[in-house]
Amino acid sequence: MGSIAKFGNDVGVTAIPRGRAARTAKLARLPLGYAGRAAAGLGRRIAGQSSEEVSAEMAAKAAEQLFNVLGELKGGAMKLGQALSVFEAAVPEHLSAPYRDALTKLQRDAPPMRPQQVHRVLDQQLGTSWRERISEFNDAPAAAASIGQVHKARWSDGRDVAVKIQYPGADEALRSDLRQIARLAPLFKPLAPGTDIRSLVEELTERSVEELDYRLEADNQRAFARAFNDSPYIRIPKVVASAPKVMVTEWIEGAPLSRIIAGGSAVQRSHAAQLLAEFALSSPALVSLIHTDAHPGNFMILDDGRLGVIDFGAVVPLPGGFPTELTKMIQLAVAERYGDLIGHMAEAGFLAGERAPDVDDLAQFLHPLLEPLRTDSFTFSREWMQAVAAQYSDWRGSEFRTARTFTMPAQFMMLHRVLLSTVAVLCQLDAHVPFGQIVRQWVPEAVIQ
Repeated sequence: MGSIAKFGNDVGVTAIPRGRAARTAKLARLPLGYAGRAAAGLGRRIAGQSSEEVSAEMAAKAAEQLFNVLGELKGGAMKLGQALSVFEAAVPEHLSAPYRDALTKLQRDAPPMRPQQVHRVLDQQLGTSWRERISEFNDAPAAAASIGQVHKARWSDGRDVAVKIQYPGADEALRSDLRQIARLAPLFKPLAPGTDIRSLVEELTERSVEELDYRLEADNQRAFARAFNDSPYIRIPKVVASAPKVMVTEWIEGAPLSRIIAGGSAVQRSHAAQLLAEFALSSPALVSLIHTDAHPGNFMILDDGRLGVIDFGAVVPLPGGFPTELTKMIQLAVAERYGDLIGHMAEAGFLAGERAPDVDDLAQFLHPLLEPLRTDSFTFSREWMQAVAAQYSDWRGSEFRTARTFTMPAQFMMLHRVLLSTVAVLCQLDAHVPFGQIVRQWVPEAVIQ
């Protein structure tokens, strides 16, 4: 058997803080810290410091505290931070930059477990003979996520593998966070204007509890790996072994999407964006599932140019592909048959109460959202997303009034968020994408009249 790599020192956290009171106290740092900074900022403005300088300084400090608290807690707190991080493209640059830096860290970094803990979990989940199957194991985690961390290892057949290990106490912590964090909704509004944070937490609660069993994630990943096995564009690592709190998969590595967002060339960003759109829109047709955790930490560009995709704990089943209710609505909107669209929305449960939107107002509301579908290619940019977000959040405009006539049936809520967050990442990439072509290829019923 090969050697087991060890740290010379025992550094790390013993476990996720589990107690409700302890975790709530940590989450309470966020509003208290924000209030303190607001008071200090007011004092500096009175003293003559410019509002822009004060706002930038407050945003940087708030971002630092957000990362420290959510990263330390992991669990649902960190998961919420990751979910919100994709929407920073909708926020003006001078406010979003500090949050972008802090939340990008959430996508890859968190305080690690001690090596002794890691080995104990492996003993419990894979049996004490796991060292016979894993010939080499690096105690230093290669990556960390909301409920687990990943170690690089060598399987007994010589393959490099990723060993994903759930944090002790992650199940209790996750449930505790998701019960408590909704009250902090106002603090996260700057990162996702117009987003119903409470509904987001409800969605996360429903899906995140499923993620606690890595056997379910392994089944999801096997399905995606089979479907994309021969794809020249997408690479899904195969599952090697799984247990409730440990999963072993093939190791893949490449340029993280967060790095391409931060410093990639226009060609690199457009290439990554096209592959991401291809993966998101083809999955329902090929797998009858859709990957719902669309933050940049789950994607990378491999040396051969393919998109590597990881973390299949959160998926939504879509038997038969995209729901016909949704594709019919898109088809009617693209065809500008707004009267028929209103009737179909009412039948499908997308209108709140008996009040229907005005036809002209609905046309104006949908115009920016339909732009990517009306041409073969479209440039997704921060400027475009910021303009759309500002338009829909202006309570004086018809768009705001129109939005209040809508509702989202529960069965479509997660799918809606997947599509919205995918577009948000495309805007982070600031990329030109053959989006219309991809939609026509994989969801033709949405645009063919």
